[in-house]
Amino acid sequence: MVPPLDFLLDKARNYCAYQERCIFDVKNKLLEWHAAVDTVEEIIKTLEDENYLDEERYARVFAVGKLRQNKWGRNKIIHALLQKQVPDLTIQIGLQALDDEEYLHVLKTVLSSKKVQAKSNYNRQQKLVRYAFQKGFQPELVWKVLREEI
Repeated sequence: MVPPLDFLLDKARNYCAYQERCIFDVKNKLLEWHAAVDTVEEIIKTLEDENYLDEERYARVFAVGKLRQNKWGRNKIIHALLQKQVPDLTIQIGLQALDDEEYLHVLKTVLSSKKVQAKSNYNRQQKLVRYAFQKGFQPELVWKVLREEI
């Protein structure tokens, strides 16, 4: 049985009001609630008109949150937003919300907090670069920080 439109719309409003959401998440949730495909599109349009959904706002909040809470770099944030099917232009707008000084501070914190045991300084730096790359930071930026050029 397909739930009525008003019920699904109220449920989707509550879902979006609780936390910033992207269209991809809301579509998946509506389909999980057994909404019809045409109903899903109608609800998404209504939520956008009522300002419950805003992809640019989502991208900004997501980028800043992942940097501050999870210590993610730009590359990992971009990849996560692409998985959520956020458009490229919107991703770039979201990344502009990242403060360069805060970004460098997080990178330095990530590098200094990592405990690395290596036989040589070169091996230690290689491990730190791989770790920072795994966290989504750009290798060239990591090397500049390690060489104390920044």
